[in-house]
Amino acid sequence: MANNLSLKSFVVLMKASKIVQEQTKKDINNYNMHTSEFMVLEALYSKGKQTVRQISDAVLINSGSITYVMDKLEAKGLLERIDCKEDRRVVYIQITDEGKKLMDEIFPKHQLVIEDIFSCITDQEKEVFIDLLKKVGKKE
Repeated sequence: MANNLSLKSFVVLMKASKIVQEQTKKDINNYNMHTSEFMVLEALYSKGKQTVRQISDAVLINSGSITYVMDKLEAKGLLERIDCKEDRRVVYIQITDEGKKLMDEIFPKHQLVIEDIFSCITDQEKEVFIDLLKKVGKKE
């Protein structure tokens, strides 16, 4: 049991994930924002207009919670809802000019924090790391 590499891999992954989440959360809190708010804005900032379902899938937040997060961001003037003309059941979410301006300012700083987190491994190691995590993540 002491040599169980699967268990050790799991424990190391969980510890690393916790540290990365703590560091990114601390950075996001500097902008008076919750992680979930930042994730929604980042998805819209990077990918443009999306449906609620697309955002929910992208940021791994369930649809009940995503509505609450979007309500808060809409109240702050950072995103807007747009009804789909072709299908009344569909609502698109789009970042506002104010939201884009905010992300133009804070996203490069956040990216530097992430770069710092991963600065201990080479680009080649990052590519291997990504491939390995994809393999583990595709197991269902």
